[in-house]
Amino acid sequence: MTEDLAAVARLSGVSKRLGGRAVLDGLDLGIRAGEVTALLGPNGAGKTTSVALLTGRLAPDAGTAALFGLDPRRPAARRRLGVMLQSAGLPDVLTIRELVTLHSGYYPDPRPLDEVLMLAGIADLADRRCGALSGGQARRVQYALAICGRADLLVLDEPTAAMDRGSARTLWGTVRALADDGAAVLLTSHDLAEADALADRVLLMDAGRIVADDTPAALRARAGGSVIRCRATLEPRAAALLPAAREAMMEGADLRILTADAARTVAALLAADPALSALRIADATLEDAIATLLAPAQERIAA
Repeated sequence: MTEDLAAVARLSGVSKRLGGRAVLDGLDLGIRAGEVTALLGPNGAGKTTSVALLTGRLAPDAGTAALFGLDPRRPAARRRLGVMLQSAGLPDVLTIRELVTLHSGYYPDPRPLDEVLMLAGIADLADRRCGALSGGQARRVQYALAICGRADLLVLDEPTAAMDRGSARTLWGTVRALADDGAAVLLTSHDLAEADALADRVLLMDAGRIVADDTPAALRARAGGSVIRCRATLEPRAAALLPAAREAMMEGADLRILTADAARTVAALLAADPALSALRIADATLEDAIATLLAPAQERIAA
């Protein structure tokens, strides 16, 4: 990969082994200011290890990790970093107000407390003890801790896990505003609707390497116009030869067909397999594009 001189965080030629297994091998990636970058991929792809390297919780075996041009473990770099980890806990006995105030003291120019509580949607909970919070409320407190220091790089690991959709959309709005103000945002999420709504750029990982680096719209375009799913006796190889079909593969018990013209493909599909059932047709989504990019060659038959 050509070096990204605009990147505020970068992995260059990074290799890492954990438990005797090669997790990353020569990985290159960069995170830029003013963008929301979604790091996506299946479990075991290397996302968690990449984030740990970028935030200084792990060191590479080979290659370099840089945060604002410094070793990510240096305090000068970490003071410009805000992190919201999925596994982080909260102290039961402190109130939200006490915890955010304490955490803000680690930064040279923290946001005003009231602003932090408002952005995280927890102003009405400020005097509640952390041990009495629901899962979604606890996630919003963790978000408050990530943004309280005016971070130049915000790392959000499954930020809306346990939140209802309304709370999640509110958080999306504040993340988008922070990026528009110039912050770099690195998002990991299994919610592909969240990634599609927020990300300016998607880095798709598989087996410790980047297999796609593009906008969500460009990745969706790779999937074609529509996706047909059904229960059929027709084999994927035969389905891929139907009019306008771009590729066909099995998803569990379902036959999945990517098509440039759903009407033509469905008409031919019904003629070829009158007994098919559970027919569904939808526009291609980011999830469809990622499924296509990650599908092993033996499971995908291109037209």
